[in-house]
Amino acid sequence: MSDKIFLAKLGAKIRKIRKEKSLSLDKLAALCDYEKANLSRIESGKTNTTILTLYTLSRVMGVKVSDFFED
Repeated sequence: MSDKIFLAKLGAKIRKIRKEKSLSLDKLAALCDYEKANLSRIESGKTNTTILTLYTLSRVMGVKVSDFFED
């Protein structure tokens, strides 16, 4: 799997979980103290992210980091 495909799948999973939790991108960004534009780039697979960012997102959304990698 190419890096681009991996990042796109990861971002799509984060977006799916965010929507399941009824969180807007604005709200999630505020809860994580991140910029909306950065989260948007992560969700669209246009940027790589750190494990710390994934941890923060998982904690705020109430899921495990591993949930981002499940099909």
